[in-house]
Amino acid sequence: MKIPTKFQGRPEFVRALSSADVPVAEPPVATQPSDGELLDSYSDTVIRVAEKVGQAVVNIRVHKTHREKQRGQEAGGSGSGFVIAPDGFILTNSHVVHGADKLEVTLADGQVFPAWVIGEDPESDLAVIRISTPQQLSYVHLADSKTVRVGQIAVAIGSPFGFQQTVTAGVVSALGRSMRSQSGRLIDNVIQTDAALNPGNSGGPLVNSRGEVIGVNTAIILPAQGICFAIASNTAEFVAAWLIKEGRIRRSWIGVMGQNVPIHRRVVRFHRLAAEHGVLVAGTEPNSPARRAGLLEGDVIVAFAGEPVSSIDELHHHLVAEVIGIPTTLTIIRYTEKMDVAVTPEELFRDVQKN
Repeated sequence: MKIPTKFQGRPEFVRALSSADVPVAEPPVATQPSDGELLDSYSDTVIRVAEKVGQAVVNIRVHKTHREKQRGQEAGGSGSGFVIAPDGFILTNSHVVHGADKLEVTLADGQVFPAWVIGEDPESDLAVIRISTPQQLSYVHLADSKTVRVGQIAVAIGSPFGFQQTVTAGVVSALGRSMRSQSGRLIDNVIQTDAALNPGNSGGPLVNSRGEVIGVNTAIILPAQGICFAIASNTAEFVAAWLIKEGRIRRSWIGVMGQNVPIHRRVVRFHRLAAEHGVLVAGTEPNSPARRAGLLEGDVIVAFAGEPVSSIDELHHHLVAEVIGIPTTLTIIRYTEKMDVAVTPEELFRDVQKN
C-alpha cells in the first residue's frame, strides 16, 4: 500500500484495522423467570380458561320417582354439563340423567330452565339434553383429543356437591386408559387427570389451556386421591353428533353369551392362531344371529371378519353399526377343528344388552 505524502511520518494513522479493534457486544444473559412469575403465569392461564369456559358450564338437577315403592317418593341428584351449541344442546354423562323423570338446568347466570333428554348412550356414558331459551347461549369448542399430551394443564369445571362453577386444575396424568361403562362395555381412550373431581363433577368439561374441551369428566376412584377420568373429546364429539341426529348410537349384536378362555398351545400352534385366548360360547340367545349361524355351546371364537378376537371386549369392538345386516365370517374352534361360519349381525337395541 502506498502511503500518501501527508501521512508519512505518522505511523499511528497507517495501522491495519484488525478484528481486535472491532468492539464485540457481549451476548445478553438470559434471566430465568422466578417461581413467583411462573406461578403468576399458571394462575393467569387457569383464570383465563375459567372465564372463557365457565359461562357454558351448567348444573343439572335430576328428579326421579321411586315407582317400585308406589308412594310417589322423589329421589334426586345433581351433575354437571356444558353447552355445545348456542341453541341449547348440552353434553353430560348418561349416568347423570338416566331414568330421570324431570331435569332442571341452572345456567352460570342463575337462570333455571326445564330440560329434556335428546339421547343417551350408556355404552359410552354420554348423553345430550336440551333446554329451550330465546337467547343464544355461550358454548364451548371440542378439541382434538389426539393432540393431548401427558403433563399438559387440565382444568375441570363443574358443580361438585351442588357448588356451582367450581374450578380445579391439574395435569393430564395418562392417556389411553380404559374403563367399564354401566352396561359392561369397555370405553377406550379415556384420559386420566389429577384435577380434583368429586360427586357432582360428572358431565362437566375437562379443558386445556386454550379453553377447549379435551374430555368429559366421568369417574373417580373414591379411595384414591388424584386419580380421575374423563371421556376423550373425540369420542364425545362422535357420540354427541349421532345422539343429536338420531337420539341413539347404533351398534350390532350376534346373541352370544361368552367368556374369555385360554386356548391350548398345541391348538394355537397347529392352526397358527394369532392369539392364545378366545371367546368361549357359553350359550346363544333364542332366534339370535349366532343361533341361526349354527354356533354351539363350547365353540371358541378366535376371529371376526378375519381379525383376531382374543376377548369379549375385542368382539365388542367389531360389533359396530357398519356390520349390521352384513354377512360376516366368524372363525371358531370346535373341539380341536378350526372352521368358519357365516353370521349376520343385527342391530342392538337398548333393551338387548348382549354380545
